[in-house]
Amino acid sequence: MMDVPSANQSQTPCQPWAGQNGWSPASPQGPPCNPLPGFQHLSLSSPSDQRPGYEHLQVSHHGCQSDLAAFTSRDEPHRGTLHSNDADQSVQRVVADAHVSSTVPTASQGRHMPPCSLPLMKEVTQPCRLQQMPLYSPHSPYQGISPPSKPPYTHQGSPNGPRSPPHQKHLPICSPPLGVSQSPQFTPQPAFERANVESSVGFIHNHASPTSPVSQQPQWTLAAPSGGTINEFVPNAAAQDRNITPQSPNCESRYGLDPELLPSVVKVIAEDAAEWEGKVFVSEPFSRLPPLATTSCIIEDKGNASPLAIRSASYCVPCDGQTALLSRVPLGALVTPLATQDAGEHLPVCTEPECVMGCGCCGASMCPAMGWQDCGQRFYCPFCGKLGEVPWQHYQPTRGGEGVRVDKDKRPELSMGSYEILNSQRGEPAALLLAIDVSASAVRGGHLEFATQQILTLLTSLKREDGDASSDVRVGLMTYDSRIHLYNLSPALSRPHMLVIAETEDLQLPVREGLLVPLKDCIDSIDSVLQLIPQFSPECDDSSGVPMELPVKAGLAVLQALSCPGKLLIFHTAPLIEMGLTDSSSGFFGSNKPKSIFQPSELAISLAKECVSQGCGVHLFVLSQQDVGGAWPGHIPYLTGGALYTYSHLQGELDRERFSTDLTSVVETDTGYKAELRIYVSKEMRVSGCYGLFLPGPGPSRVVMATLDRRTTLAMELAHTRALDETRGVAIQTVLSYSTQTGDRRTRVHTLTLPCSRHLQDTFRQYQAQTLLAFYCKKIYCSVLERPLQELREELQTEVTEALASYRKHCCSASVSAGQLVLPQYLRALPVYINSLRKSEVLLPGLRSSIHQRLQQRCQVLSMDTCSTSTHFYPLLLPLPLSVDSSCSPNPEQALRCCAASLEPGSLYLVHAPLTLLLWVGTQVPACTLVELFNASCFSSLPSGETKLPLLENLLSTSVRSLINTLNSQAPCARKLWVVKQGDACEEALQRHLVEDKSPNGGASYADFLYHLHVNSVRLLQ
Repeated sequence: MMDVPSANQSQTPCQPWAGQNGWSPASPQGPPCNPLPGFQHLSLSSPSDQRPGYEHLQVSHHGCQSDLAAFTSRDEPHRGTLHSNDADQSVQRVVADAHVSSTVPTASQGRHMPPCSLPLMKEVTQPCRLQQMPLYSPHSPYQGISPPSKPPYTHQGSPNGPRSPPHQKHLPICSPPLGVSQSPQFTPQPAFERANVESSVGFIHNHASPTSPVSQQPQWTLAAPSGGTINEFVPNAAAQDRNITPQSPNCESRYGLDPELLPSVVKVIAEDAAEWEGKVFVSEPFSRLPPLATTSCIIEDKGNASPLAIRSASYCVPCDGQTALLSRVPLGALVTPLATQDAGEHLPVCTEPECVMGCGCCGASMCPAMGWQDCGQRFYCPFCGKLGEVPWQHYQPTRGGEGVRVDKDKRPELSMGSYEILNSQRGEPAALLLAIDVSASAVRGGHLEFATQQILTLLTSLKREDGDASSDVRVGLMTYDSRIHLYNLSPALSRPHMLVIAETEDLQLPVREGLLVPLKDCIDSIDSVLQLIPQFSPECDDSSGVPMELPVKAGLAVLQALSCPGKLLIFHTAPLIEMGLTDSSSGFFGSNKPKSIFQPSELAISLAKECVSQGCGVHLFVLSQQDVGGAWPGHIPYLTGGALYTYSHLQGELDRERFSTDLTSVVETDTGYKAELRIYVSKEMRVSGCYGLFLPGPGPSRVVMATLDRRTTLAMELAHTRALDETRGVAIQTVLSYSTQTGDRRTRVHTLTLPCSRHLQDTFRQYQAQTLLAFYCKKIYCSVLERPLQELREELQTEVTEALASYRKHCCSASVSAGQLVLPQYLRALPVYINSLRKSEVLLPGLRSSIHQRLQQRCQVLSMDTCSTSTHFYPLLLPLPLSVDSSCSPNPEQALRCCAASLEPGSLYLVHAPLTLLLWVGTQVPACTLVELFNASCFSSLPSGETKLPLLENLLSTSVRSLINTLNSQAPCARKLWVVKQGDACEEALQRHLVEDKSPNGGASYADFLYHLHVNSVRLLQ
């Protein structure tokens, strides 16, 4: 598949047209395997290619083993990739349970085939052998060594697809001829029943080519309930003869599926909100599945960490590795160590001398998962399986047969899933260091005056907060062009002194005193320097650019000299270049090692490691965004817990407002410095991988970060080392050691205890689609550093297909027909989430996707929590009222499905995603609404693009602006509001967010993707 339309990325050879739709272009060279019983394939090729008999229906399917060996065997000489049976490469006519003879001649035999408007590709599939394929290679820096119970997988195949065994024959996949009506011999049959334990969606298909003059698609109607727990969706026979024209070509399913009948993310979220909104969820050991991350509820800690801090992929873990491997769904958890608690609540804090000591063998902290023995003199550690002695200072007897200490309710470390320890050791307070570009480009740009004014305004507001720790923060200031200018801000001086460092290769600080001074003592000195900066005259030419690493090295040297952590804010304007790229043999193409456009340079990694060891978080504000070219400067900021913010010369009001909001957020956000995260799991398991925005360390169970905040989220993957004990369950603990702004050293402990089961059905019941999406996203986005994008997309689809096949085979309590889609109850939304991930800009770039945009989006999404991740891949489509009275106002909970069919020309819609905010205006919106909201007299006079809603004194304008402000407060960064007019050129920006439709970059629609997941999962079981 063509991943990037540029030469900067290695690609796997593929067939060009197939890659436009996000499907696997590789066509296995082997005989087709009948995907579903009774499926008929009609040829789309010329009459000379027809075969009178359908030999492929006689192919033995005993190769599709039904036992565990089908999932674990590595001895097969010929392994095939699960292919998507591409929706955009072959048009098939599918009839479930038709029970017709396979020798019925096709309707197109002996007829002339009109030319196709799209190129056709032969597509055949392998015999149904289940392939095991990991999402990552064993040498991934984020992943540990594969467990003995889960052997490494191998990917065998050629660029054109895996080869078939030599004894099998090649037969064409067929579809109906263009312009020819369907044969009346094939009659759709009802195919819907399900058991109480699963969620099922059935569909039967009767499809003609979308390019044919006569297109017959089924009308779906809701049949009367049959007394079971599932409704039967039966095609309306009376509607078969009518042509159905969808509202948008992107909404149309190539297989005639009605998207409205497919599982809906909006409905899943609404059902969960109706159950838990405003209610109390008690988080206790072995508790049930928590509410979704998008549901707002009250969490009560009764011995298990809040799902805001640790959210497990499954809340019931398989007892052994073979069962976990059989499920084909990953085991893991998402960790947000500094997650904020409910409003008005704080974590209990205990001092280090008073806290009961944890395990001295493995280092785990005390928690409710510890078991007490010998009347409280010893405790059993579930993380290493050893007994620990209790110091006499902390001894208390136990009561009852369960061995509960009498002081349990008085000690948070014994009764709470999350608590914090205030360590005796103190460190240096964190500093705030400002670095401003004063090169010729910056001085000529004309925006230095505004930037310095905003910096001074922010610092002044911090000083006015008397008694607050922020007024005592130490602040430093420096400017740079090709040299470094340090400023001595000591209050003992009558005016600040400038220190110029011309030798930047080996930075040596001439002095240390006065470089970092408490804000309350140096605000006047900073004021005088900031007022002079816009008046600087450029002393050197920067036409060749200024390396972004230069201020990072200088700021790091200042923090190292004073032995303190801090935030480094860089305000850069000059063209960006990388340091040390003077030799033509260096750089991206300088070696024969496999490269990826997502990989940072060696210099960036080296500087990031120094920043991590010092606790320096870099935040880069690029005040003059380059349209094309230049090095991407975001690697160091994102690897150190910071971020990259880009603006267009700060000339417009919108960019200036966004700059002010971002600057305030960076400075005022509570941050942890010099952080170390240690992960402990029960002795029967181990941490096999850890994924997120950090530099990988020697092992996945220990992560070191320069800075982190309340949104920083990591994903951990777990694997079995031996069988679990059902009576003890599984314990997961994360211990975060970090420094606060004031220099206090704290340890935050989160512990989660989960049940385990020998039944695969119990595990599937306790998975949530949003959690799996966030896990897959972090794992895949970390893997793009080493793996081809096409390979990752294929393996992700393979993994989900095998999981659905496993659930269908081992967890369905009632017999289901081949045409019936079976999904676990809480994984109904997983296919649409996975499809959105597969066709995201990072994994499947479009024609207008720049490399810089993809690099930044990858880092932004990697740092998101579960709620933001799910909203990013399935945005909220909110209908806005055309008029508002006192009893009617916009409601964020009334979201619609993200597809073009939800948009009506006479309505307004707001599209909310963590990184984007769009306002779509239909052509038939009443003029009075346009006047009240935009102060525009008609649709043609309404401007499109970036805008800010005018402050108008009416209920509609007030309510919409209030809703936008509420949504912006939930976003991780300041966003622009884009007005998108129906039919306008910028409407493509909206189409990228309608994830249920076919995407502009070629990603398949939700209906087609779900169809192929179902077909391939059934194929695996034949």
